[in-house]
Amino acid sequence: MRQLLIHGLEAESIQLIQSLLGDSLTVRSVERQELEAAFAGDDPLALAQEEEAIASSIRERAERFDAIFGQAPIGITISHGLSPGNTVIDEILTVNPRFEEIVGYSKEQLLRLGWSGITHPEDLEREREPFRRLLAGEIGSYTLEKRYVRPDGSTVWAEIVVAPINVGGDDFYNHICLVQDISERKMIERSLKESERSKGVLLSHLPGMAYRCKNDADWTMLYISPGCERLTGYTVESLLNNRELSFNEIVAPSHTAQVHREWQEAIAGGRSYSGEYEIITKDGERKWVWELGQGIVNEDGKVEELEGLILSINYRKHVEAELRYHSQHDLATGLYNRRYLEELLKNQGTGRGREQAALVAVNLSNLHSSAMTYGFLYSQEILKNVAQQLTMLCKPSYTLSVIHEYQFVFFIQGYAGKGELKSLANTISEELSTFLAMEGIGWGIGILEIGQRGGDAQDLIRKLLVVSEQALQRWGSNSPYLFFDEQMETQLYREEQITSELSAIASGEGNGRLYLLYQPIITIADGAVAGFEALVRLDIPTLGTISPLEFIPMAEKTKLIIPLGESIIIEALRFLDTLNKQGYDNLTVSINISALQLLKQGFSPNILRTIRAMGVDAENICLEITESIFATNYQEINRILKPLRNAGIKIAIDDFGTGYSSLARERELEVDYLKIDKFFVDKLARISEGHSITSDIISMAHKLGHCTIAEGVEEERQLHYLKKYGCDMLQGYLFAKPLSEEHALGFLASHSHSEVEQLLGDGEV
Repeated sequence: MRQLLIHGLEAESIQLIQSLLGDSLTVRSVERQELEAAFAGDDPLALAQEEEAIASSIRERAERFDAIFGQAPIGITISHGLSPGNTVIDEILTVNPRFEEIVGYSKEQLLRLGWSGITHPEDLEREREPFRRLLAGEIGSYTLEKRYVRPDGSTVWAEIVVAPINVGGDDFYNHICLVQDISERKMIERSLKESERSKGVLLSHLPGMAYRCKNDADWTMLYISPGCERLTGYTVESLLNNRELSFNEIVAPSHTAQVHREWQEAIAGGRSYSGEYEIITKDGERKWVWELGQGIVNEDGKVEELEGLILSINYRKHVEAELRYHSQHDLATGLYNRRYLEELLKNQGTGRGREQAALVAVNLSNLHSSAMTYGFLYSQEILKNVAQQLTMLCKPSYTLSVIHEYQFVFFIQGYAGKGELKSLANTISEELSTFLAMEGIGWGIGILEIGQRGGDAQDLIRKLLVVSEQALQRWGSNSPYLFFDEQMETQLYREEQITSELSAIASGEGNGRLYLLYQPIITIADGAVAGFEALVRLDIPTLGTISPLEFIPMAEKTKLIIPLGESIIIEALRFLDTLNKQGYDNLTVSINISALQLLKQGFSPNILRTIRAMGVDAENICLEITESIFATNYQEINRILKPLRNAGIKIAIDDFGTGYSSLARERELEVDYLKIDKFFVDKLARISEGHSITSDIISMAHKLGHCTIAEGVEEERQLHYLKKYGCDMLQGYLFAKPLSEEHALGFLASHSHSEVEQLLGDGEV
């Protein structure tokens, strides 16, 4: 297009200007010839008429030239001179207004400067040679893009056409220059060039490649960016026009049909394509890529070509695979985890050909105690060994998972009846006994048959944990395994009801009632009431009264013991306040505290704040804590209890003798009382005095500086024994059952020291 414009200027504009200019500049030659002819005929009148006609023609042509020259949309200069010198024009014959507008100079300024004076220095050097050749007659014209320097220092781009012109006279050279302002075009070209450069940089640094290809079966490539070799290992040249191979051959065979189908669906739906698939590089590596492309429609509305981007997502896929592995596997053993098992259970029975399925759990919860003694690394090594042994027992239809730190589960599909499950359980037990029995670690194997339809994954796992826990409790019996049955189902349903009611009570709702009963504690020396132990009870309309031995473990397991425990403390302190107001200001109220309550952040300051708020005396309060708490971290327990004892609160170790506390640490404990467990008191009614160790417990406690309280005293024989060996206090049905608040106050009013003295009498054990 640009060359056509240039040739158009040369062919038409120059011809027109030369024609007009030639007529006006050769006037003297024409006039002389006409006059000579007139004088030759010796006709003066004819000569005058002819001269007038010639003058009129000249004026008409001059006016036409001036109109065209002045209104031309391009700049025009007509130059002539005696010598071109160093490209400096001695005289500018004329310039039109458009040229003055383009360069910003007037005709007078141009006459003084010459065209070399307004040409950009870099472009002046480029123009010297074609101008020389023009003057020498070697070329008929030349075209050039150059810059003129305006008076304000700015530059303007122009496209010039320079050609010789015959204007007569004795001038050594004559030429015409046609000038067109192309600044805007140059700016567009510069923007396009910069855009192309930026696009080139972008495409060359893509972590993949840009492409344009035919919409055919081979995806014949018409254009590929330089990133092709980094992405595929193949050079651009090898793929263009399928020179060595087609892009279709690079796509992994397992993905080819899918990619073709998705592309055709995208084209048919008039939308862009986006997909992930694998390619096989020149080195044979499988690499994941992401492609985003669209079809290019021709005039007939048919998609003939495709274009888009293909980027490497291999790293992302690798990360996704790692995340997926970690989300489905136990990091310590490499086995599947609970999340993966839950997915299997959710999918159980959803497809065709559903098979019978079962779960077999191996419970190693006893390992926790060994870990506390021998450390974390010891338990991890045991678990890895167990995982290896169990993995060796797997079949294609078995999936082994770790659903808890100490719980392994086989998910079995298509088994051949209970016999296969029993055989597996016996084999598991034999394999584990080879090294776990030597370590003194027990195990339990629970079996749950889930049929073809399966069920709720969480519910199934919960049932499995129940039966495996019961199996663990039977470790050492004749059978190493236990099946989940209807009785367990009933018990599990009962636990759900109790847990649900406890949750409702904790939130201030529900139909059940949590209340306290108070059992008197008697001083054995004088028979006086020393205080009461607050004993919590639960009543549910549908189940009746629930023993604390049943619901307290549930409350601890669900951590409901924390909010419930706070309400129990407040109720017990309220009873203490009632005692004080009734004049019994020297009695103690004992409150049982769970390990979860005690270890909760802020327990000590919270209970002290509650005591102050209720206005009771801290010295009338005793907190009872089970002995097993001290086995875990007695230093931390001591740290919590110390500010409580400093405030005057008494601390008692409940159920002493059945826990795991060390005698070496017993003296260091922040406690005041040892409560002898009912187990040892019951023995006093059945064995001889010489075989009982209860007296030794009492003696040891006194040597450690602790008072003793015997629980569960129901017979006079027990009373005499405890009296003889110096036990400090007693509580049990021999004196009173747990009483309501009203009956507890009545007991205080009617209790007589002589009753205890009468029970003691002078009898012997």
